[in-house]
Amino acid sequence: MLLAAIAVGVFALDQAAKQLVIGTMAEGERIEVLGRVLQWHFVRNPGAAFSMASGMTWVFTLIAAAVVVAIALVARRLRSGVWAAVLGAVLGGTLGNLFDRLFRPPAFAEGHVVDFISTPWLMPAIYNVADIAIVGGMIAFVALTLFDVRLDGSRGRDADAAAEAADGGEPAAADDDGPAAAPDDDRTTSGAPDGAAAEAGAEDAATGAPEPEPRA
Repeated sequence: MLLAAIAVGVFALDQAAKQLVIGTMAEGERIEVLGRVLQWHFVRNPGAAFSMASGMTWVFTLIAAAVVVAIALVARRLRSGVWAAVLGAVLGGTLGNLFDRLFRPPAFAEGHVVDFISTPWLMPAIYNVADIAIVGGMIAFVALTLFDVRLDGSRGRDADAAAEAADGGEPAAADDDGPAAAPDDDRTTSGAPDGAAAEAGAEDAATGAPEPEPRA
């Protein structure tokens, strides 16, 4: 639910911003918001994020569709709010740009993405809300992977250590052949006959000789 809510929110914000730009600005127009720190610059991008790889729109359309399907499949295994937020941002941004490529001019599946955010001090490329969500989500994706945070929210190293500790703490199973033999010890057990006396008694029983009477 969290993943879907964030994805829908990012998609709606991206498309609303693009429609506002299309309705109020001419293509190619530039408006300074904070000087060279932040500008609105309306362009139509036939390539990937940040106006790169122009002329390969259909390739990125297929890639975006594959990303959407992959996230939808992974979503069934999610038990982590952090992962849901990260993948929701990536999904919403991907859907935003995919919508442009599918339904905006010049043709179906070859549409140009609307870009309008320009930060000349940071980079020469122009981007949009969807690009920000995708890049931010991928940075968070890499961070979670490096810290070994799993889809269920557990830390991989901690979970493995806990599993090893649990395995080590289980009582050892009894041997199928019976109890283990007692260790060899020089001490005789209480009440056990001495070896020499036992042998002498066995010889007397065999010969029938009476045992000597004890002296007064």
